[in-house]
Amino acid sequence: MNDYDVRKDVSDKYSLRGRVFHKIRDDILNGKYKEGEELKEVTIGEELGVSRTPVREALRQLELEGLVQIIPNRGAFVTGIQAKDVQDIYMIRSKLEGLCARWACEHISKEQMDQMEENVYLAEFHAKKGNLTQMAELDNQFHRILYASCDSKMLEHLLIDYHQYVYRIRKKTLSTLERANASNEEHRAIMNAIKENNPDLAEQLADQHMKNAYANMVKNGLYDLYK
Repeated sequence: MNDYDVRKDVSDKYSLRGRVFHKIRDDILNGKYKEGEELKEVTIGEELGVSRTPVREALRQLELEGLVQIIPNRGAFVTGIQAKDVQDIYMIRSKLEGLCARWACEHISKEQMDQMEENVYLAEFHAKKGNLTQMAELDNQFHRILYASCDSKMLEHLLIDYHQYVYRIRKKTLSTLERANASNEEHRAIMNAIKENNPDLAEQLADQHMKNAYANMVKNGLYDLYK
């Protein structure tokens, strides 16, 4: 993917086809549509207030992403994210987030560092009050700040997509106060390594953070969500 592809993808989100594509993809990833469920062009078009054409184009694009299977003369059916996909995504993310943290050491701005510090502080505050919903949202924000701070549109774009692909499972992995607290402490360690301009440590910690999240998911049976 080159810079043109990234810019095209970003601008595409604001086109009719792009909006339809992202809405259907979000609904699949959020669990609105279940595995094996048929996606009917007419029904979706009526729900979104569009014709069948942008829906059909969106379904074709979703097939390329592996989220939908189009069977000739039958229709489009949800493939979704499988358990093996989740494992692959977390292992890929561990390497990409490590690279992101490494690059952030060089490129993070003062404003982004301030945002990161505030994020970790707020997460600690909500942890003491047991506010898991707020902690989950702050977890999302921390990773968005980290992605933006690497100063690479291509890497940021990839990480945002992978982050979204495992939306449902991420909410579950932070559904216990124990893991939410541990996750925020890992965020703090990553932040400190970036602040101290230690790229080797930042990369190692960010890589391990993803592996810890996946290990917690398996330990608590959260893997079953995608079986």
